[in-house]
Amino acid sequence: MEKFYVQGPTCLNGEIFISGAKNSALPILFATLLTTKPIELQNVPSLSDIDTAIQILRKLGATIKRSSSIYIDTSTVNNYKALFSTVTTMRASIWALGPLLIRFGCGEILLPGGCAIGKRPIDLHIKGLRKLGAEINLEKNSIKAQIDNQLKGAYISMESISVGATITIMITATLVSGITIIKNAAKEPEIVDTANFLNTIGAKIKGAGSNVITIEGVTNLSGGVYRILPDRIETGTFLIAAAVSGGHVTCFNTLPNLLNVILSKLYEAGADIKIGVDWISLKMQGRPKALNIDTAPYPGFPTDMQSQFSLLNVVAEGKSIVKETIFENRFMYIPELIRMGANITIRSNYAIFQGVNSLQGTKVKATDLRSAVSLVLAGCVAKGTTIIDDIYHIDRGYENIENKLTSIGAVIKRIDSK
Repeated sequence: MEKFYVQGPTCLNGEIFISGAKNSALPILFATLLTTKPIELQNVPSLSDIDTAIQILRKLGATIKRSSSIYIDTSTVNNYKALFSTVTTMRASIWALGPLLIRFGCGEILLPGGCAIGKRPIDLHIKGLRKLGAEINLEKNSIKAQIDNQLKGAYISMESISVGATITIMITATLVSGITIIKNAAKEPEIVDTANFLNTIGAKIKGAGSNVITIEGVTNLSGGVYRILPDRIETGTFLIAAAVSGGHVTCFNTLPNLLNVILSKLYEAGADIKIGVDWISLKMQGRPKALNIDTAPYPGFPTDMQSQFSLLNVVAEGKSIVKETIFENRFMYIPELIRMGANITIRSNYAIFQGVNSLQGTKVKATDLRSAVSLVLAGCVAKGTTIIDDIYHIDRGYENIENKLTSIGAVIKRIDSK
């Protein structure tokens, strides 16, 4: 099992080139199952989750080559059953079901997995597919879908906002006869990116990024070239790295307009921020100011940045409250920060922070993707050595994390403890 050794405290300064967004790349990779024409995807990050998605597609029969881009030919896909153990390791595997159903008239996947950050039910995915006319049966460990009659467009009002279910319905409806309307749809930029990809290869999707998405079904999709948008969460993470360490970091290859709420909070914390067309620079002098935060669906404060801003509150001046409204287990990392000297009290779905002057390095354990990177940043600003176990979580969502951190002054080493 690999772990990180981080030596602190360090002040993080330098330039970072942001990778492509994992949360766009994954649905787009599975959406390539909808066409039999060649696809080239650019700016795809090198992550373990991406490797898992490629492995699943290959086992379904796709031909995939990877260099600076990913080249995908799904004309060779001949398997409608994604019954591989890799499916259970990643929540995004659910996005294979709709395209398989469209392509073969039936599909079966093992129940997908992912980070243990709370209940992430698949019921909205299933209800959406059933609204389109699919017959869905839940077996002990798998989901079976088939078409008895032709799938037809439908009016689907989401009971609650769900990024995953919005994507499932949208990509499936692309090749369904008639008009599909998704009301109370999620608005995340990664949904817009997925819709833009599908439109590039011939889909007719309108309204992505709003709470109503309209899909006019087409009979087939073509091939093409598409570039994945930059990762807004990685951008925010490296801006936090500068903020908590009293450093100065510039993120290139990013889209500032996707980080409005994050930048607003960082301004509130006292950061000096400069913005260009595709770059953001943050400089922090002295300790940041404590921030009250409530997570919310986009364009609200992203739950994927909650743990990073919680770390900021740990080292900030003053008292603050962070309320988590999306996932009930997203505070699992807080006991690890407390072991490093943080002053935090958890009350149901909110945490109360009293800023401390410094943290002390110790041995901690990552519990999910976003908290894992927060523990690494905590190690960068703590006194002494911090050892982070279970760092495979980080490799799921951050490309070359130790190399990028080293380039801005972190002292970090990956160790295989086997």
